[in-house]
Amino acid sequence: MLFTRYNHLIKIKQHLKKGGVIAYPTESCYGLGCDPKNHKAINKVIRIKGRSKTKGLIVIAGNLKQITPLTKTLSDKDTSKLKQYWPGFYSIILPVNHHLPSNLTGIHNKIAIRVTNHKQVQQISNHIKSALVSTSANKSGKQSIKYYKECIRHFGNKVLVINGNTMFQKKPSTIIDWETKTILR
Repeated sequence: MLFTRYNHLIKIKQHLKKGGVIAYPTESCYGLGCDPKNHKAINKVIRIKGRSKTKGLIVIAGNLKQITPLTKTLSDKDTSKLKQYWPGFYSIILPVNHHLPSNLTGIHNKIAIRVTNHKQVQQISNHIKSALVSTSANKSGKQSIKYYKECIRHFGNKVLVINGNTMFQKKPSTIIDWETKTILR
């Protein structure tokens, strides 16, 4: 797996701070991402993807600590149970911290979060000390992109494309509503 060099990590951090959008490898495909607290950057992701603003977006984190600003305070019991799923290929829907941009959660009062085991995403999010928005890098309803060069061809200079490898999971992450224990995908 390709790891991001330090000077590239600095470039990524600066790009995200300015409200930029990145395309980066995740477990199953390339994802489009930005700062989950930046309303304008989230709108860019929604526009690039052609996604409905009502749907909400998944957020991916490199460690459990990065989800704290995104969710209501979790009990020690919930935190302990979540560690059974994370890091891993599960996106868990949790009650949202109401200080987040409304376009991140769409019409919902919950947010889907995944603490990834993808080493490069962990490296990026740990360097920027934040989770990232994570939605598949494709137009809504189209096939997701799995390769760096394909991302470059598809998005050109609309996003900063990070070179790396997906882990080639066959399907997107499993999504579980934490409160109801319902598996949604």
